[in-house]
Amino acid sequence: MSKAKYSTNPTEWVDKYSDPLFKYAVVRINDSEIAKDLVQDTFLSALKNSANFRGEMSEKNWLYLILKNKIIDHYRSKARSLTSSINAHLEKNFDHFDENGSWMKNTAPKEWSINYTQTIETKEFNQAIENCKNKLKELQNLVFTMKYIDDFNSDKICKELNITSSNYWVLVHRAKLQMRACIEKNWFNK
Repeated sequence: MSKAKYSTNPTEWVDKYSDPLFKYAVVRINDSEIAKDLVQDTFLSALKNSANFRGEMSEKNWLYLILKNKIIDHYRSKARSLTSSINAHLEKNFDHFDENGSWMKNTAPKEWSINYTQTIETKEFNQAIENCKNKLKELQNLVFTMKYIDDFNSDKICKELNITSSNYWVLVHRAKLQMRACIEKNWFNK
């Protein structure tokens, strides 16, 4: 049996990790109060389970893993309540995307002419993306973040959130439509 490589020091958690954990959570939750609660829940859970910490990963990574699971649990509970409304939406025609989830030629967004070599323009564009992402509904924001920021595949997202593939595609569909409209309104037509 190998010796633990890392140890924990719960007395330092709040000072060392509360801000970065909050930033991680608020990007994924889009609600600062819920993000604060999830960080507190993370610390409580870690404290309750500190005797089980085996030192195989750093304390910081262990806390992030707990927080990630708290975020996923939060969305799993939300996903259950949204399933019926999503299923109702499935009956409507998806006239913007093909069966693979790609834009159809006649409804695809116009070409965005952004010069990524200009730092100021890139920062402003990234801020516009973040502002639009924050306008998505909670579950749409999480699915969008998991897919396009965290680069999870659809199967993993469905498994993590305990949602069906159909529910996943509806969430992605709605998020893409809303992001497109918001970015075109707030970036290209400003």
